[in-house]
Amino acid sequence: MIIEGRKSKKILDDDEVIRLYLESHDAQYFDELFQRYSIKVYAKCLSLLKNEELANDAVQEIFVKIYLSIAKFSGKSKFSTWLYSITYNYCIDYLRKKKRSDKLFVHTEKQLPDLEADEVNDKELLEMEVGRLKIVLDQLSEKDKSVLLMKYQDGMSIKDIAVVFSKTESAIKMMIKRAKVKAVKTYKELFPHE
Repeated sequence: MIIEGRKSKKILDDDEVIRLYLESHDAQYFDELFQRYSIKVYAKCLSLLKNEELANDAVQEIFVKIYLSIAKFSGKSKFSTWLYSITYNYCIDYLRKKKRSDKLFVHTEKQLPDLEADEVNDKELLEMEVGRLKIVLDQLSEKDKSVLLMKYQDGMSIKDIAVVFSKTESAIKMMIKRAKVKAVKTYKELFPHE
């Protein structure tokens, strides 16, 4: 949002837009947040839900949640991180409910190898061919897939990912480490001659 003064134009950051909205309840400020983030929220919903119609519905539901709870935004993290957290949790909750209703929720965790002995560096993951990487990611649990996408596709910091998952930074580092091990193991099982 740009505020024009006599001498200059000022672009408001998210915190200023939120403050002005909370003070005035003027819809233009909330519309500004919607304009800034609706496409990113849609893209994240589409990547998790794999359905355009569901993603569109999710965007509307998520922004209704934001509208109803924006006064609770404390500013401890960036607004975009808070919004990402709500988006991620909405989509994961939807997927969990869908699995339960489809009665397909049978998930057994395979025993992981000793992570210290089976270290995976980022290079192995980042050098996978994109089409094959997509196949590998689709084989992972939603949690593993999401944490890898947050880290490597979205470029989120460990701190921001920790906010999304409501976990400590060290727990997030371990989640990423385990997800990388699973991804590389899955890749080697699916494409053994690479």
